[in-house]
Amino acid sequence: MTVRFQFEYPERLRVAFIGAGNHSYRNVYPSFQYAPVDLVAVCDINIDRAKAYARAFGAAGAYDDHQEMLKTEQPDAVFIVTSYTPEGDVQATALAENCLRAGAHVWMEKPTAASIAQLDRLQMAADETGRIVMTGLKKIFTPAMEKVKTIISSPEFGTVSSISVRYPQPIPDPADRSDDVKMLSLLSHIFHPGAILTYLMGPVRRLSYEWEPRTGASVSSLLFESGAIGVLHLVAGISDSSPLERVEVIGTGAGQREGSRGGANIVVDNGVRVTYYRPGANRQQGYRRGGSYLVDDAVAPLSWEPEFSLGGLTNNSLFTLGYVPEVVHFCESVLAGKPPEKGTLADVRNILKLYELYRRLPAGESATIEAGN
Repeated sequence: MTVRFQFEYPERLRVAFIGAGNHSYRNVYPSFQYAPVDLVAVCDINIDRAKAYARAFGAAGAYDDHQEMLKTEQPDAVFIVTSYTPEGDVQATALAENCLRAGAHVWMEKPTAASIAQLDRLQMAADETGRIVMTGLKKIFTPAMEKVKTIISSPEFGTVSSISVRYPQPIPDPADRSDDVKMLSLLSHIFHPGAILTYLMGPVRRLSYEWEPRTGASVSSLLFESGAIGVLHLVAGISDSSPLERVEVIGTGAGQREGSRGGANIVVDNGVRVTYYRPGANRQQGYRRGGSYLVDDAVAPLSWEPEFSLGGLTNNSLFTLGYVPEVVHFCESVLAGKPPEKGTLADVRNILKLYELYRRLPAGESATIEAGN
């Protein structure tokens, strides 16, 4: 992947931005340095912040009314990074519909909506206006996760049989799961492991889970539409010094040497350290007579992780965390007049299905998600 700087793109989108918060300042606005974007205006309910962000990131206009901004600037696309209403609703959902009705394409930070019913309304607006809506599912745009997808899709890896995802997120007490405000943390963060599961494995068809009441931790058993199985471990109470995430995918392996056994697996630790345990090694043979734990170079594990000595882009968090790739994918999709391949409303639907199951399904029970629902 060769990165272009903003000024190197021959064509750029006229972009407006709704939201002037801490997250967008750190991660989204700076990503425009590497995207085909001409930021023309910033909107925030705090006009002083809107003006400050406009100055910092090179926009000419600043507004505290998004409707006025849409009418005056008529942007090609709008980026939305906002918060929640006091009642626990997602502010960005209604804002995105307003932008679509004004003729703009929309990139919006997750969560896209608080329910499938709200998502249906947004989908209807996108269909009626012919405009693109993409959600910032950064996890599936990281170099690590894209590498996993490439490897598990290869003939060598064989058929994907199972997955394990660890992510730090408690589930509220059952008595609180009808309270939209108390469910906001789960709504916001289920998008990360949910996006990984959907991207790598496809839709979940059956789910059951056990819940631990002291911390809110849970372990879910998943059956995917493909027939593969998985575990989602939502941990709670881990040390702040601990890496947060771990993903492991298992495959049956293909093309192993004669006499070999076992399949293949690939692991991502801490979002950046990727290890591919290739098929073809024969541990059983080593157990009987082998004197070394080392395997043949042809089947030895492969490992990748970024270096942190040089001031390049490969170790820049805007890239390792997926922000620049997702922003560029949206912009290039709009410029090409084609729907995005990832971060779609269909992806969001699969994630919200999981969220709604956790809201209503008691621990220890199983639920099936019918295809197309």
